[in-house]
Amino acid sequence: MNGKFFLDTNIFIYSFDSKQIKKANIAKELIRTAIQSGDGHISYQVINEFSNVALKKFKPTFTHDELKLYFLKILKPLYFVTWSTELFLKALEISKKTKYSFYDSSIISAAIFSGCDTLFTEDLSDGQKIEGVRIVNPF
Repeated sequence: MNGKFFLDTNIFIYSFDSKQIKKANIAKELIRTAIQSGDGHISYQVINEFSNVALKKFKPTFTHDELKLYFLKILKPLYFVTWSTELFLKALEISKKTKYSFYDSSIISAAIFSGCDTLFTEDLSDGQKIEGVRIVNPF
């Protein structure tokens, strides 16, 4: 993997999926590479979405202490993109052009602002390139 890359929320969620072992293993490897290389990026949105799922939908759900530990060890080292007016406006522009949801467009916008070459997600069109960011479905 060359260059900086962005991980969408679903990568983190799949890393805990005991029913889809292949996806879980791919997700874990992406996260491991992101942390070890220093090239993996996420945004505040990814942290929020993951936290909501971990606290409400995981079986068993995370405790607040478990989420805090996961945040400090895994999410925080990858957190490079904060919310900004520019990110918001870029997300609106992308949503208008692509017809993607505002939330998906916000992820794309964050990948652009963090200077990533690749966005790993299963939610968007595999192979599509938006303003220099290539969308890749790793599964």
